[in-house]
Amino acid sequence: MRLLHTSDWHLGRSFHRENLIDAQAAFVDHLVDTVRTERIDVVAVAGDLYDRALPPVDAVRLFGEALRRIRDTGARAVLISGNHDSMARLDYATDLIDASGIHLRSSLESVGSPVLIDDDHGPVAFYGIPYLEPEIARPHWGLDERGHTAVLSHAMERVRADLAARPPGTRSVVLSHAFVSGGEPSDSERDISVGGASHVPLPVFAGTDYTALGHLHGRQTMAESVRYSGSPLAYSFSEEHQVKGCWIVDLGPAGLASAEFAEAPVPRPVARISGRIDDLLTGERWERYTGHWLQVTLTDPLRPAFPMDRLRERFPHTLVLDFAPDDRRPEDDRSWSRRTADRSESDLVLDFVDWARGEPATGAERDLVSAAFEDIRRREAAR
Repeated sequence: MRLLHTSDWHLGRSFHRENLIDAQAAFVDHLVDTVRTERIDVVAVAGDLYDRALPPVDAVRLFGEALRRIRDTGARAVLISGNHDSMARLDYATDLIDASGIHLRSSLESVGSPVLIDDDHGPVAFYGIPYLEPEIARPHWGLDERGHTAVLSHAMERVRADLAARPPGTRSVVLSHAFVSGGEPSDSERDISVGGASHVPLPVFAGTDYTALGHLHGRQTMAESVRYSGSPLAYSFSEEHQVKGCWIVDLGPAGLASAEFAEAPVPRPVARISGRIDDLLTGERWERYTGHWLQVTLTDPLRPAFPMDRLRERFPHTLVLDFAPDDRRPEDDRSWSRRTADRSESDLVLDFVDWARGEPATGAERDLVSAAFEDIRRREAAR
């Protein structure tokens, strides 16, 4: 049996206010092409299908199209909810949807009850473990211990107990949305530490042939049979060097046979660059970034005028602008009261301009500040 392991689609997500629905649709095109050309039998999606519990309409529409197109290839799909998804909404009508060959597992009741799919060597049991919020799962299962490790360990006990009752040679695949100890996070995962420590140890997943993980956005091999596929797109600038895609996993008669990573196309790469604005606008070495989504850090000693407008003339997809002068002035270690003693309101405003921009206000700016405070004084006197 050939599996495609993907996760963290985050349909409906934006990137610094840039709508990503077209890029996500391009990923779906690639996914469907891969399923067809690689003759995938089952697509396993390990959570965070949407970016939020109430996704926008275009995200719901794209999700529906993705599932329909996967089924049109002849493949089946097993999906779980992640911490960004609504368990209750994704669990709606799953009994009816199962009949179509799309298997959504998004409830505590379904944990330990597999989707059984046969190949030439017999059955493969797919166990879906949706994201488990500890303080929801713990009372539901009557557990005393708190935290992610406790609830996920109990979920895997249910999986192993069911598997032990099945005919010998039954192979198993677990889908789980969790933060496994030793995994490398990025800046775009939502914190899941509420309700207990967020990390779970790798041995929790012992006893199954393959574990398809979701939550962390970079592909990672935690063990030969335990892997993160990562997100299909970069959702933060910290992911600029990550290679996006999915795992293609082959199960033989004895279990895991191989796993190879299939890269996904990058609709628009992301990058972080830094330097002085004149060099960024004229230097040939920066030309390759003109089509990237950019986070730019300016290192000019003095803050340039209209920096974003100027940068976007060369780099139209600049999204984030930071300042880190490479020739900082000495910090003033005097107390606030000493720094403001005997300073007028207009002096304090001009001090702020000097601090924020790195150079004193111009004569015209000084006249403007003086006129503003004069107007305030006249209004106060007229009351």
